[in-house]
Amino acid sequence: MIKLLAATTRDRARLSEILGVATRFGLGWLLGRIGIGSPGDADQDAATLPRRTREALEALGPTFVKMGQILATRGDLIGPEWTSELDQLHSDAPRLPFEAIRDAVEAALGEPPETAFASFDPEPLAAASMAQVHRATLRDGREVVLKIRRPGIRPQMEADLRLLAGLAEAIEASNAEARRFQPLAMARQLARALLEELDFTHEGRNADRLREDLARNPDVVVPVIHWQWSSETLLVMDHVAGVKPDSAERLVEAGIDPQAIADLGADLVLEMVMINGRFHGDPHPGNLLCLPGNRLALLDLGSVGQVSARRRDEFVGFLQSLQSGDPAALADTLAVWSADANVPRSRIERAAGEVVARHGQGPLVMSKLVPDFLRLLREDGLVMPPDLLLMFKALMTMDGVLTRIAPGFDLSAAMRRAQGRILADRLSPERWAATAQAMVWELSRIGNGAPRLIQAAVRRLEAEPPAQASSGAAILTAGRWIAWSILGGGGLIAAALIVS
Repeated sequence: MIKLLAATTRDRARLSEILGVATRFGLGWLLGRIGIGSPGDADQDAATLPRRTREALEALGPTFVKMGQILATRGDLIGPEWTSELDQLHSDAPRLPFEAIRDAVEAALGEPPETAFASFDPEPLAAASMAQVHRATLRDGREVVLKIRRPGIRPQMEADLRLLAGLAEAIEASNAEARRFQPLAMARQLARALLEELDFTHEGRNADRLREDLARNPDVVVPVIHWQWSSETLLVMDHVAGVKPDSAERLVEAGIDPQAIADLGADLVLEMVMINGRFHGDPHPGNLLCLPGNRLALLDLGSVGQVSARRRDEFVGFLQSLQSGDPAALADTLAVWSADANVPRSRIERAAGEVVARHGQGPLVMSKLVPDFLRLLREDGLVMPPDLLLMFKALMTMDGVLTRIAPGFDLSAAMRRAQGRILADRLSPERWAATAQAMVWELSRIGNGAPRLIQAAVRRLEAEPPAQASSGAAILTAGRWIAWSILGGGGLIAAALIVS
């Protein structure tokens, strides 16, 4: 609470603005429930509360929009009426006249854009709460876009983050009902995500990494970043012209096959998630473009998720248990994911059985599976690891996009196509090389200590009286096991190196 008081003293004006917006949208009583304001003003229209909350978050700007987007992924904690409403959060903002941001652009470029580029369009192409986009042409004739951070946005967002961190700490310490939402962990996640998005070089690096991951796929385009013009506040990238995947009719009119795009999108998202371990965190229609030749472009890469090899293996097991209709195997995976929740095995098995009964051995429709799956987790007190939540959200979003342009789309066919690539990835020399290196390190550590351990065991054995011969035999046995472990480990390393 002390931290919250300090933050409110420092950011009193912003706090007053937040409380004013909450009151305007009829959320005063909600703030009262978490310890801010008066809890006496009961809400007269609970049915519209999710919508009014979304509108208030949009009015408060990018910090709160991002917070709502993170909450929208927590179907394991909040109901579908909230997740569906928060899914609609957008960060549209009025377009600023270029003269209002000219100083920021010139500071980032080191010169006026009219001299830096062969041509520059001062009319904004698009605008959001965090940035504004303009078109330009390089001296070599290449068409580019400039993503320009709005001036003065960073101090406001930092003030928001201080207020939210103090509030989250106060809530976690005093409100048992809200504690299950892990508000402090969520505030920290929000701070990390926003500070990364504020630095446009982070988005540029994401684009470079994804482009490298997908270099072997000529049907996927990730815009090239022009680093000589880019910085923390300005990102210059290739301009990509295409059609949003929000209508099959529009794609057909542009000479693009919706089914081909659906197949490509499914293969792409599975490759990113299951093989590369790096994926677009928000592949909604506004962040995708369909190009001539049935190609797909990935845009707006500020949110890119990472998933470890272990989690990828667990997710493969999750999908395979659904496809084979095996609730016991699914329960094993759910037990691993909910290890910190201390949920009885019987409840895990009940949830697994219901998921398999609803979604097993049939079409794999993530946009239906994920909300239903998260509802079951919420009802049974299970939780999802945070690193998997964004992955499930990305899969569900892409599935919804592809189903819209190709009704009847089923991710199962893409899963079957991906199985060979997944197996090849698991057996690849690159993956085994990392495992072999870890084994070498561990065995060398054991090997370095083995002579000392064996010598100590021999000295102990020599000093043992006859009555303790059984203890000496145990020491000799342990020494033999150490030796056999070293030899066996060496054989495994040799085999791994031969395979590599």
